[in-house]
Amino acid sequence: MRVGRAQEGSEPVLLEGECLVVCEPGRAAAGGPGGAALGEAPHGRVAFAAVRSHHHEPAGETGNGTSGAIYFDQVLVNEGGGFDRASGSFVAPVRGVYSFRFHVVKVYNRQTVQVSLMLNTWPVVSAFANDPDVTREAATSSVLLPLDPGDRVSLRLRRGNLLGGWKYSSFSGFLIFPL
Repeated sequence: MRVGRAQEGSEPVLLEGECLVVCEPGRAAAGGPGGAALGEAPHGRVAFAAVRSHHHEPAGETGNGTSGAIYFDQVLVNEGGGFDRASGSFVAPVRGVYSFRFHVVKVYNRQTVQVSLMLNTWPVVSAFANDPDVTREAATSSVLLPLDPGDRVSLRLRRGNLLGGWKYSSFSGFLIFPL
């Protein structure tokens, strides 16, 4: 890995193989004096991915038939430690812009499934599947969000039941860049 300059007096650039990564002014290559390269979180990388391996039927899990948090029993990636498996939510460790995606599959035909991605207590985006003639229909959405440290992002099942076997339902996110 080399650090070079495109022109005399220009900002430093980090050369990696055939890729060119531009560094912030006054900063050197990752791990060098002055800090991390542009695009890296100052406190490390942040990414998570989680799946469900069993069905989610809120009437049986919450006891009252109301909508509730969707929990994920298998965490595939938790870089930076932001995903809390116990609550099924992601807690932002650093201020930045994050990307989130979810994919859920309904269990029964003649049923609507609706899922909302929540920022703290507010729904940000929702997705639904409601074709009465299709048994295994998917609802998917993605969003970019600016978050502050401690902001919590989770999924809430508003209607229906989710297919969990074979890990059809998933939730993932990552830090795009710090602010």
